[in-house]
Amino acid sequence: MKTVVVLTSVLLAGGLMTVNTHSIKSSSSSSFKRADASDGPVGNISITIDKSDYELTVYDEKGWYATYPVVFGNNSLEDKKMEGDNNTPEGNFKIVSKRIHEKWFRFMAIDYPTKESWEKFKRRKQRGEIPASASIGGAIGIHGTWPNEDFVIDKYKNWTMGCISMKKNDVLEVYGYTPVGTRITIRR
Repeated sequence: MKTVVVLTSVLLAGGLMTVNTHSIKSSSSSSFKRADASDGPVGNISITIDKSDYELTVYDEKGWYATYPVVFGNNSLEDKKMEGDNNTPEGNFKIVSKRIHEKWFRFMAIDYPTKESWEKFKRRKQRGEIPASASIGGAIGIHGTWPNEDFVIDKYKNWTMGCISMKKNDVLEVYGYTPVGTRITIRR
């Protein structure tokens, strides 16, 4: 009798653990969306990019909408300090323009450097963390990969000069529903 009770408990617990699998990310580097995502996001959206998790997450008026795998510039995942360090900046930004790009498929430019970015840059210069002659840099955005190289996303291979790179189909999808002015948070 004790064996039957234990076995029943294990089977019931296993069944409960699989109830909500439509919103659980697989271990592979692929996007995942909420169950009703086929209709597209509802209302205004915002994007959070988490460098530690290599994820770009979209939120809409209902909450979490979708998460996509991404890669960045430098493997250190540090905040951008100056032009040429290949680091991806951290902070609060917004999409300022969108365009089709000959190499990166789609490009959504963010407003780096912001006032916050300039303040961090100036403090780093004052502390001697970066050369006095350093420039802050710019031209940061969200874009695709080189043609036929989506595998760099699957392998979490950071390769950009500070931008956020997505798989071709993912960037096409996000580009399609993300308007200029969308708020972006990039964090580590």
